Amino acid sequence: MKLEICSFSGYKIYPAKGKVFIRSDSRYAQTFRFINGKTESYFLQRLNPRKIRWTQIYRRVNKKGITVESRKKRTRRTVKVERAVVGATWDQIRAKRTEKPEARAAARQAAKEAKKAAAFKKTVPTTKA
Repeated sequence: MKLEICSFSGYKIYPAKGKVFIRSDSRYAQTFRFINGKTESYFLQRLNPRKIRWTQIYRRVNKKGITVESRKKRTRRTVKVERAVVGATWDQIRAKRTEKPEARAAARQAAKEAKKAAAFKKTVPTTKA
């Protein structure tokens, strides 16, 4: 015994019951099954089954009549993972973090000076004897 589902209300349709509506205005015919004339009429009026209170779709959307109490969904805790970055290991990153701000500023200044000196050295032409 094969049960069909009503295209509008979502109720079960038992064999030898209900109506079939075939829409043949496109390339392939669509078949809609209805449990009774009321659901067929509402479908043809283009009423939204989500807004009609007695349909299964309305009950599902608005969470009506759920008898089984589902357990509260567990939220996943975010776990902080500390990873190395390309070019720096995690130990180097941790060492830079724990360094004092004054020491970091001094190291940055020294790196800037070294870069300037290297750039200046490139611009000065060297003469060969």
